Amino acid sequence: MTPVLPTTVVGSYSVPEWLERLKTDYYRNRISRGHLGEIHDMAIKAALKDQETAGIDIVSDGELRRDNDIDYLLARIPGVHIPVTVKSFYYDYYDTPLVAEPLPVDPSPLGLADDYRFTRQHTDRPVKFSFTGPFSLSHRIQNKAYAEPADLVLALARVLNAEARALADAGAQLLQIDEPFLAGYPDEVGVAVEAINIVTEGIDVTWGLHVCYGNRYARPSWEGHYNFLFPAVLDAKVDQLVLEFGRKGYDDLPVIQELGWDRALGLGVVDVKTEQVESAELIAARIRKALGTFPAEKLIINPDCGLRHLPSDVARAKLTAMVEGTASVRRTLITPPAESEAAQSEAALRSVIPT
Repeated sequence: MTPVLPTTVVGSYSVPEWLERLKTDYYRNRISRGHLGEIHDMAIKAALKDQETAGIDIVSDGELRRDNDIDYLLARIPGVHIPVTVKSFYYDYYDTPLVAEPLPVDPSPLGLADDYRFTRQHTDRPVKFSFTGPFSLSHRIQNKAYAEPADLVLALARVLNAEARALADAGAQLLQIDEPFLAGYPDEVGVAVEAINIVTEGIDVTWGLHVCYGNRYARPSWEGHYNFLFPAVLDAKVDQLVLEFGRKGYDDLPVIQELGWDRALGLGVVDVKTEQVESAELIAARIRKALGTFPAEKLIINPDCGLRHLPSDVARAKLTAMVEGTASVRRTLITPPAESEAAQSEAALRSVIPT
């Protein structure tokens, strides 16, 4: 059973330089697919160990088998044609994936369930398993099969629903849909939510929805406020909304509550777009700020986004600080904090969050 204010990660974990080189070597035909698979296994075990050592309550595989947030899925979806699969650098997107005919209505498994099973075998902690949502996937595809772009989004959602069912059958209990492109298309939230509900339909797990402002090479792709999600997101059949706040500040929190979100909230308290490591005191201050709007039982503590672009030592340090800051707040939920600790936390908060 997870504690109050459970700590977790969004999905991706730091990619060591040696893994970057070896992944790129694979695309240059210097190592085999089998060898790369063994390398991925080792990297995932190390990522799990890092998370466990830091004290993370709900861990992930770090998405370390995936080159980026798109290609791993598109390469496995029947009906998506990728004309050139050679890359100069592993993290590059495949060029011009194409859908020329409607996607199969009964698609073959994509293999994510095997990825989950591997992770489950190598940790005794709860596992979050994430995958990119249909809306974001559609924005990397040339659509030659459907009259309307929304039809492609919904077709991809049906593929992902089948895969989610396979994940649930494999034992997954917490699945997260990532929609990193959604902030760039605020007028299309309704379509995205319709697709999300197709993905989650009939799958009895805890569902999270992660929406950020982009994290390509540790830089935001868009800016704005989360009110663009409302009211459409209220119809999303998900249990958690996982959002970034550490970089942006916490002004959106009362707005999100006022607009009607009363389910769990994944609270971003670590800025993944800087290598500066937040102190545990600052993390605690950010959580206390959120507790002024949302009750502790509704909050899940996580970084803003994935940790892919941070050096490994920085990622480990940020997770450790997040766990320590969260632990200090948990203690105050039972025992009121000393006046000096409260004052220090408030001072730390004022230094980074506009009032």
